[in-house]
Amino acid sequence: MSTIRRHYCTSAFLLVSTAATSVYPRAFLSSSLALIPPPAVHSNTKNNRPVHPFVGSSFFFPSVSPSTARLGTRTSLKMSSSSSSQNNLPTMKRAKLTHLTPSTKIIGTHSGTFQADEALGVWLLRQLPAYRHSPVVRSRDTSVLDTCDIVIDVGGTYDHSKLRYDHHQRGYDERFNDDTTRCTKLSASGLVYRHYGKEVIGEYYPALSSSSTTTELLDWVYKKMYGSFMEAIDAIDTGVEPIPSSAKDADGEEIELQYHDSTGLSSRVGRVNPRWNEVDDNGAAPDPDARFEIASKMCGEDFLSVLTKIVESDLPARSIVETAVKNRYECDTSGEIICLPSGGLPWKSQVYELEKDYELSDVPIKYVLYTDQAGMWRIQCVSVEGKAFENRLSLPAEWRGVRDEDLSDVAGIAGCTFCHASGFIGGNKSYEGVLEMARVALKVGKGSD
Repeated sequence: MSTIRRHYCTSAFLLVSTAATSVYPRAFLSSSLALIPPPAVHSNTKNNRPVHPFVGSSFFFPSVSPSTARLGTRTSLKMSSSSSSQNNLPTMKRAKLTHLTPSTKIIGTHSGTFQADEALGVWLLRQLPAYRHSPVVRSRDTSVLDTCDIVIDVGGTYDHSKLRYDHHQRGYDERFNDDTTRCTKLSASGLVYRHYGKEVIGEYYPALSSSSTTTELLDWVYKKMYGSFMEAIDAIDTGVEPIPSSAKDADGEEIELQYHDSTGLSSRVGRVNPRWNEVDDNGAAPDPDARFEIASKMCGEDFLSVLTKIVESDLPARSIVETAVKNRYECDTSGEIICLPSGGLPWKSQVYELEKDYELSDVPIKYVLYTDQAGMWRIQCVSVEGKAFENRLSLPAEWRGVRDEDLSDVAGIAGCTFCHASGFIGGNKSYEGVLEMARVALKVGKGSD
């Protein structure tokens, strides 16, 4: 694959940053994703703790610091089960693989310019007991590759029984989960992930593969990891454009990229390759094999960054968001507003997934209410799926860029604190106030349709 193509395709790859640690509310995730009572909260307080707005009794959130909420050490996965105010939630903490003995098995891949797919594929294999710290042979010589225990991204053969994982051969059309609607075929790393991905995840999070119940969670993480990280590597390596040629704008014109992104993993790996004219201080050319090791480590760091967020943040957040979605009509009769206990938890992708699960396409969620770290209530618009800056229903135009009493006067709602100039987020001092902002915004937005 050419360097130009790889650079162009990187705009399809969005790096996922690890979300800041948040204090988990009382609604914890059980091993089967069973739901705990609704986590939405009311502005009234008792002992400085939120009160549930939809039931008569107080709904306490545990006073837990991030350090104590995330139990366990880096070398093990602990279970939190002692507190009567908390349900038994597996507190996921990524394990270190220091217990694995280095392997003497040899991993083979091609020589020359390297890309992210084989660099990542090698890293994935090295996380397994069978290939831990395995030496890598980079060659295109068949006789050399035949001596390797496992070979990826070279050789013209995909045969799991023979441990050969190439994707360049004629007629190849392997896709994740055999889903022909996927935009991309599997690259070398995609093939490795298909056969060994769950095992890699299980090495870092053993509790996910400890029982038949938690393996359901493992399957969710496995699929989420592919869509969030692996698929972009496959698409870039196999030459899938970020915007299909068939995509047209409202005027029927072909849609073109507004800018090129060279910050993605594939681009960064590409820059690790020795430049055509690069020499060190002694005039010697860089060692491409040493550079490959740097690239492979880089791929692993990105993989673990995304995996950690999915397992330690997205997974426990899912049940909380699911509770809010299921109880949306208790928040407002429209069913288009949900309330979360905290804005720190990741909810955007969860909302899209849960809407599909519960078939909510007829009444999609427009606004999410939550409190920020300072205790202020916020209203945030749900963006159009796949669009970072287009909202399903923005806050009213006359509110945008207005603050405090001026905003309360314009909106006719007491306690308003701000509305962002782009209309994607606003704030209020109370739950009643922010809920009224959402209701008015719905009425205004639908009246302008």
